[in-house]
Amino acid sequence: MTPLWWLALAGTLLLATSFLSGWIHRGPVTTFAIYLVVGILIGPGVFGLTKLPLSREHIHWLHVATEAALVVSLFVTGLKLRLPFRDRGWVMAVRLALPAMVLTAAGVTAVACLGLGWPFAAALAVAAVVSPTDPVLASLVSVDDARDDDPLRVALSGEAGLNDGTALPLLILALALMDPGAEVPSVLAHWFTLDVLWELAGGLAIGLLGGWGLGYVGTHLRYTARDVAPSDFLALGIMVVVYAASQMLEVSGFLAAFAAGAGLRRVELSVSEGRDGRKRNEGAELDTPAEMRINPNERSQASVDHPSQTVGWMVSDALSFGETVERLIAVALVLAVGIAVIPAVSWDGVLVAGVLLLVVRPLSTWIATAGCRLPWQRRLLIGWFGIRGLGSLNYMAFAVVHGLAGVSVPAFESVVLTVVAMSIVIHGISVTPLMQWRERAIEAAKQRGANGRGM
Repeated sequence: MTPLWWLALAGTLLLATSFLSGWIHRGPVTTFAIYLVVGILIGPGVFGLTKLPLSREHIHWLHVATEAALVVSLFVTGLKLRLPFRDRGWVMAVRLALPAMVLTAAGVTAVACLGLGWPFAAALAVAAVVSPTDPVLASLVSVDDARDDDPLRVALSGEAGLNDGTALPLLILALALMDPGAEVPSVLAHWFTLDVLWELAGGLAIGLLGGWGLGYVGTHLRYTARDVAPSDFLALGIMVVVYAASQMLEVSGFLAAFAAGAGLRRVELSVSEGRDGRKRNEGAELDTPAEMRINPNERSQASVDHPSQTVGWMVSDALSFGETVERLIAVALVLAVGIAVIPAVSWDGVLVAGVLLLVVRPLSTWIATAGCRLPWQRRLLIGWFGIRGLGSLNYMAFAVVHGLAGVSVPAFESVVLTVVAMSIVIHGISVTPLMQWRERAIEAAKQRGANGRGM
């Protein structure tokens, strides 16, 4: 396909999904599932209009594109979570991003070793790649905006924000163990010190400090100057600076991006609650995010009488800009998965996907949430809504570029692409009916006088 045909296809897809968005959102199929099907149709498996080589020499573009999409998506996810750090939602997110993710990786490693006959290091690598959930494709089960404190959505959003960073150390360990000359004790010591402790803690610290510091400076400079111009470049600047700093210091860029969004949200909370030295506002507005108290389309210097207006415009612009960029990149990448998946699909991938989605993920989250006194319905839904997507593609490309061994690149990519495609289809079909069922159950509980949030 020529570039002109690609432009025509992209425009047609965007128009079609925009025109039909009302029906799509009410139906059982997500827009990402539609993009996947279109990719399959134009790929070599059906009409053969184009093909997508993912060999070691040609896969670097996928790593760069997915990295960009994830950084933007994780920043937006962190920005939407307007919860105090002491909130139980963060505790649940950590349980899902650490013990549940490690248990998931252990289960997939066992399947790859015993079911596929792969060596341990290669099995651990594919497990690390397919274990994290996706912040981009999980939009239907993540928080809608900063007012959304639904415990299910908060848990899934927090998990997706954290586990793209917490899974990378497992992949690095797997790649290190593929070296035939590796001394396991020294590899483990180096890995735990630098790739676990330093990378995770450093990523969170740099992101939180960067998002809070740059957001605070930006808010007060723009308020002092009565600057009402769009501030989407400020959000982009925070993302780029924090991500660049994380890479220079060799810490997790994904955790840094997520924490930067959370840090900018701390600025909004601080300003909204009057912790900047001004008198604390009175009334219900304290519970309303700053971006909800302003009209982003009506800006005048004369109306700026408090920093909360400035930070409200900043956050509103950041969310609008980030979500647009995120969706555009995601459309292209899901199309790419569709193009590549039919030639790559295999029974090995179907086996791993089936066991992962139906057994390992639900069981791992059930164990990790034990003792949390959560309703069993919510624990089951958390176990089911483990959508795989761009994070897995990013780690797949990372593994191929950084010396995957013990299994062929096509076999490795086949398993990952099959898992991602099956997740997009299965979760895309089931998410709307299940969430609608949950909403009906919550309403029925409220009518009976019970607490519907228990779901």
